[in-house]
Amino acid sequence: MNDSVLTSVLLPIALAIIMLGLGLTLTVADFTRVLRMPRAVLVALGTQVLLLPAICFGLVKLFDLAPALAVGMMLLAASPGGTTANLFSHLAGGDVALNVTLTAVNSVLAVITLPIVVNLSLAHFMGDGEIGLQPAKMLQVFAIVLVPVALGMLLRSKKPGFAARMTRPVKIGSIIVLALVIFAAIYTERDNVLDYIAAVGMVALLLNVLSLALGYVVPKLAKLGERQSIACSMEIGIHNATLALTIALSPSLLGNSEMSIPVAVYGIVMFFPTAAFAFYLSRRATQHQPARQ
Repeated sequence: MNDSVLTSVLLPIALAIIMLGLGLTLTVADFTRVLRMPRAVLVALGTQVLLLPAICFGLVKLFDLAPALAVGMMLLAASPGGTTANLFSHLAGGDVALNVTLTAVNSVLAVITLPIVVNLSLAHFMGDGEIGLQPAKMLQVFAIVLVPVALGMLLRSKKPGFAARMTRPVKIGSIIVLALVIFAAIYTERDNVLDYIAAVGMVALLLNVLSLALGYVVPKLAKLGERQSIACSMEIGIHNATLALTIALSPSLLGNSEMSIPVAVYGIVMFFPTAAFAFYLSRRATQHQPARQ
């Protein structure tokens, strides 16, 4: 599997297409919006970059995961927010413009922060400081994450009509690609998959629930508004599983199918608590709206 066409060619291409789709939804204003809402962005990114890996590390230690599974969980925690966060934020009544800004900024920031977390995790859990995401591999992550986003933004600025038409098909394609990649990751480890699911299922579920909760509570404590807190919750609670799977499975990056299992399991279980939380927030917002005269 590690040398298959799927992991070495198709998976990076699929991720590049997904990131291109993200770029089609972005403008320069989505980055400069940071200047208009710096506190919201700093609170959200601080929670995701600093607090979330610490929470995940605690869960991994508490459940005493096998080394490769532990690294896979840390890889997931270090991954930026997924584009699905925008959809759930919209359904929950969040500030979608803030979601777009956070996704844009976090995708850029992750090129630096993700390799740091992964390399520290490899050194701690597997005692291997010589492999991992070294500078040459970081350039590859940069290429498959940021270059397609930049191309998508360029297409939107030059051909806005085409970008608008392609946004929906790319989103649908992203969901299909994620489902196929999750299936491939589980199929690769089919002999041990039930044991792996039993081992990481609760950890993945708790990470999702705690991410959503912290993503909502911390902004509230920082005196952010309701819509901004919802946006932060969805951004922090939903990770780019396709990126994490690509890094775990690609032979030129980590090339370890066992590390992909926590990501695949998370990609399945996260939809249920996230949908439930989004529904709860939307219902509460409706109930608190003032009655019309």
